[in-house]
Amino acid sequence: MATPAMGTEAIIVDNGAQDAYTKISLKERFGYAIGDFSTNIIWTAITTFLTFFYTDIVGISAGIVGTILLVTRLLDGVADVGIGALVDRTKSKHGKARPWIKWMAVPFGLSVMILFTAPELGHTGAIVYASLTYFIVSLIYSSINIPYGALNSLMTQDPYQRSLLSITRMVLGISGGVLISFFAMPMINTFGGGKMGWFLTFVIIGVISPLLYAITYKTTKERVKPIVVQKAIPFRVGFKALLRNKFWLIVIPFSTLIFLSSGVSGALNIYYAQYILHNPALVGALSLAGLVPIVVGMIISTPLIKKVGKRNAALIGACISLVGSLLILVDPTSFQVIMISTILKTLGIAPAVATGAAMLADTVDYGEWKTGVRTEGLIYSGHSVASKVGSGLGGAVVGWTLAFGGYVGGLEVQSDMALLSIKNLFIYVPMVLAVLQIVLMSIYSLDKKYPAIMAELQALANDKKA
Repeated sequence: MATPAMGTEAIIVDNGAQDAYTKISLKERFGYAIGDFSTNIIWTAITTFLTFFYTDIVGISAGIVGTILLVTRLLDGVADVGIGALVDRTKSKHGKARPWIKWMAVPFGLSVMILFTAPELGHTGAIVYASLTYFIVSLIYSSINIPYGALNSLMTQDPYQRSLLSITRMVLGISGGVLISFFAMPMINTFGGGKMGWFLTFVIIGVISPLLYAITYKTTKERVKPIVVQKAIPFRVGFKALLRNKFWLIVIPFSTLIFLSSGVSGALNIYYAQYILHNPALVGALSLAGLVPIVVGMIISTPLIKKVGKRNAALIGACISLVGSLLILVDPTSFQVIMISTILKTLGIAPAVATGAAMLADTVDYGEWKTGVRTEGLIYSGHSVASKVGSGLGGAVVGWTLAFGGYVGGLEVQSDMALLSIKNLFIYVPMVLAVLQIVLMSIYSLDKKYPAIMAELQALANDKKA
């Protein structure tokens, strides 16, 4: 094991190994997972409907929307690193991650209410309001999602238990995404459509979300303690240690590609249904095909992960996604072909979604072994940055490409160039992203090294006991 970073004071302590390897009960797994359900009824709505809300309800041009989405996410991504550092420095009787869930649940619900509000402020005012509220939502999302993600690595140190936590979390998270994708538009129409319909729908969602987070806070427990404890770790030391964590530097770009793919598909579905398939009502079916198979795929992934490991499962899934992406070339205007292609692509993403949080948790332990510095907050802030950059870039690519093609929000008939832009985004971007995912997983090898790393860390704890 590498020695701790220079300039820190390190001591070896007993990390409560038995408690850290305790089997997580079904109640606690569900309690943890319901937090992701809460997150996704909001975040899936943002990634699926916000671009359309801005272009067709608020009246902002697609190009400006793309810029708002990307620039705001990049700025917020910088803030994520600071939030991660704050999580690492949090000390309370309830742990370092759980208190943040309690503090930020209500602000997160309120922020989504103001996000889908469209006051009459004129064209420039609308752009300023959209930029500001989107930044606020993204910042609050980071403040609750970074500690929520870090909680996985703090509840248990058992790799299989982490995988079960991750899978349960993702099943409920995707379920929340499915519900909002399927019921959001009917709810909006029930409330009369237009600006008021959107606002009332997201008032309801903003009330439900904090109540679900309360369940997560009440039912979970932080058990894992550092084996090598650094006192007053400077931010620069933690950040340098992060850059020496080579497997974290693979997982983060891989996660970015997953979010980028989801961001493009989610933002594009409503346009593809309306202008290529000529039936906007099909957006619900497309959204379901892009979400439900993940739940099925994660159930299938459980025995697959146990047999071949997290990395190999994710690699197999990326190959399946590539096959699904190629299938669409058979007939890009056939709803049946589109559905089969989307289902295959989604099934392929499932192993990566199922293992993503667990792989990230493994990089926490690797980082402690490699550098002597354990920084859950900073490591999971990287994942939050990946989600922001990936989904933000996805929305930006959609917005910019539509603007380049001459798309005009609200028109029933778009230009041939605009239609071609929608088709090209829908068909070719997923292919490229699947290939890049395959490349990254091909060089990820922490699964093989992890048992030896944990044995060495445990030996340090045992030496202290002796």
